[in-house]
Amino acid sequence: MTSLQSTLGDEPGIAEELADNQRAISIAEFFEKNKHMLGFDSGARGLVTAVKEAVDNALDAAEESSILPDIYVEIQEADDYYRLIVEDNGPGITKESLPKVFGKLLYGSRFHAREQARGQQGIGISAAVLYSQLTSGKPAKITSRTQGSSEAEYFELIVDTDENEPEISVAETTSWDRPHGTRIELEMEANMRARAQLHDYFKHTAVVNPHARLELREPTAHFKFERATDQLPEETEEIRPHPHGVELGTVIKMLAATDSHSVSGFLQEEFTRVGKKTANSIIDEFRDRHYGREMAWKPPASHEAADVAAAVENSTANKGANATTDFANGIADAVSSRDRISHHELSTVVEEVADEVGDEYGTTFGSTVREKALESAWSALVGHDEVDDQDGDDDQNGADATTPEDVSRIVADLYELSDDATSTRKDDEVVHAFAVRLAGTFEDLEDDRHRLTRKALESAVDRAADLTEEYDDVAFGDTARENVVEAIWDVMVTVPDDTPLVRELASDRDAASDLVEGMRATNIMAPPTRCLSPITADLVEAGLKKEFDADFYAAATRDAGVSGGDPFIVEAGIAYGGDLPAEGTADVLRFANRVPLVYQRGACATTDVVKSIGWRNYGLDQPGGSGIPTGPAVIMVHVASTNVPFTSESKDAIANVPEIEDEIELAIREAARELKRYLNKRRSMQKRRKKQNVLGKILPEMAEKVAEVTGRNQPNIDDAVARIMNNVLVERHLEGVDGDDDAGDGDGDASTVKLVVENHSSTNETLEITDIVSAEPRNLSDGASAVEMDGEWFVSWEADVPGGEEATLEYEVSSEATFDIDVKGVDAEKLTITS
Repeated sequence: MTSLQSTLGDEPGIAEELADNQRAISIAEFFEKNKHMLGFDSGARGLVTAVKEAVDNALDAAEESSILPDIYVEIQEADDYYRLIVEDNGPGITKESLPKVFGKLLYGSRFHAREQARGQQGIGISAAVLYSQLTSGKPAKITSRTQGSSEAEYFELIVDTDENEPEISVAETTSWDRPHGTRIELEMEANMRARAQLHDYFKHTAVVNPHARLELREPTAHFKFERATDQLPEETEEIRPHPHGVELGTVIKMLAATDSHSVSGFLQEEFTRVGKKTANSIIDEFRDRHYGREMAWKPPASHEAADVAAAVENSTANKGANATTDFANGIADAVSSRDRISHHELSTVVEEVADEVGDEYGTTFGSTVREKALESAWSALVGHDEVDDQDGDDDQNGADATTPEDVSRIVADLYELSDDATSTRKDDEVVHAFAVRLAGTFEDLEDDRHRLTRKALESAVDRAADLTEEYDDVAFGDTARENVVEAIWDVMVTVPDDTPLVRELASDRDAASDLVEGMRATNIMAPPTRCLSPITADLVEAGLKKEFDADFYAAATRDAGVSGGDPFIVEAGIAYGGDLPAEGTADVLRFANRVPLVYQRGACATTDVVKSIGWRNYGLDQPGGSGIPTGPAVIMVHVASTNVPFTSESKDAIANVPEIEDEIELAIREAARELKRYLNKRRSMQKRRKKQNVLGKILPEMAEKVAEVTGRNQPNIDDAVARIMNNVLVERHLEGVDGDDDAGDGDGDASTVKLVVENHSSTNETLEITDIVSAEPRNLSDGASAVEMDGEWFVSWEADVPGGEEATLEYEVSSEATFDIDVKGVDAEKLTITS
């Protein structure tokens, strides 16, 4: 049977014909056919997306110019279409830039900037213009006036999808009542079926942008969201990428583009949080991976046969007996003074001693003499000639593997390290056999400096462990192997070799990969947050309070993290109780760079994290133990980043990036712990209230029975509940100034008021007491103050009362005065007031 491939050549010109049909596609043309990718997949959603893109741009523009945003949005019915009008009070757009801002996709100022912004790609508002012209065939009408300009610029334009350029039909100046700002008018095929999402977008935007004033006018409704603060978000600054999380391809590109020649200069110039000290640490990590570390061996002890001094002296000729002896002894003394020494450290010792002795004796120790001295000293140190080859052959892994340890200094050293790192249950002979086999790796190295990368060391340990399991029938598990690797790697020494030049790294993928691994392994300070503008926990809580009437609010802002070289901050807030719906699941509010994420909730990392948390541990119901919790709660999460990883160009959901998901979970849990404390306290207070209610019924009956049995007056039980419940008691006493027992009956001209606070609990309590009096108080106790408002006097007093003690406020007032007391600082269930 003839194959298809064998017949392709029978018809000439097919490849050429296919090639002739191929052409480049502009980004505008691509999105013309794939507008759903930008969030314009239906009339309902398209209207919401257009509003969102216009409002986001307006907020960014105003904040960048330190202007409190004032944004007006109007939606009108226009025959078969809807007309969208968005006005802002931003700085305006220049005549030269305006057509490209609205008529060219992927045109913007923020794509390459590493600082937080709502818009990043330069697609959003031009995509709204594209959707408008596709569905209505009408151009966008744009008016913009920059501050100080006498007139505004007016354009009507569409997007030329073939060229991805603005096609301008009208360009003129016009008058406009706003001193500065921008207005865009779009007509599009749309509907109001997504009003709920539109209203959510505005409400949620108001939550995370409490400094903005928003107004929405619809065909049948009108909404205003006033600003809750005049405090603008912190101004952001562009930063360089952070070394943690930068990908290999990005680093290679940066290496090729940088002006730096050295790796140290490259690291300090191109990355944030990298100074000279950090750059040196990264370079050391690079050296460990690129060149490997050198093994540092123990110097010979006094009882060992190895004699460094003798070896050096025998290798040194024609330098005079005394100079040779001092040279040899100087090297031996320097070696013996160290706990361990590597080849390059020994080389440094030889150089230093050679210079010192040469100066003393007026002779020169040339390079050949130094090389021979280094070679002989190293041979004496490691005992090259004494180590048998333990390569795993059958005749060398039986009895020979248990050669006495004085055969090789390397074996003895590796035995000690391995014995300390492995379980005490392993026999000495087994550990010794393992050390002999591992020593063979160092003996077989072509580089007699005993250099190994960590991966090579791991392979050597695995090989020796496998042979030990095979020939000695003893298990050598993963933990033991890891411990041995760690023990040996810790005594190995980073080499001082020069790093390659930047241009060499740029063309060497493996070396660049070693640099990336070195950056990730180095402990580097978290990126600066000046490039980010988090809402802050206080304003998150204020925003929730402004838009949701609840009993409890909590918020948390995490420290900055890093993902893909981009810093990010996660914030979370929780509102609970009050007027929030008690039925159904909690409301999850998702935000990215202060922008509400209205669609694709199920595809968002924020939703996934909320579902994964065990909310029963925090006092919320969660049917099945997973999923969105139920009850009167709002859970809000905000991710601020220089580059939010969205799942698509429509920017409706955050991708499942592990570093960001971890921080989302930690932020939510931090706020949820406050909720748990609140709910636990509320349950405790409910129990306390029930107990007090029972006492309130029982005690009067008991007092009545006691009086009946004893024939005496009923005992005063006003403060009994306070003592029984360990409450804080606040009681009022009135005494006549003229000496009467009680001036509250109207006799006498004035009364002395005593407010007594008795703390029957075991903890200190601080109370803020306000006594509202109908007449002017006089002679107030120290620490109290009185203010007159609308014919009433407010006596304020802050009392700090230790457990088991009391405090008293005194003042004088007309005997006909009336009182109304307010006490704050103590839960109502822990407070008893008798006045």
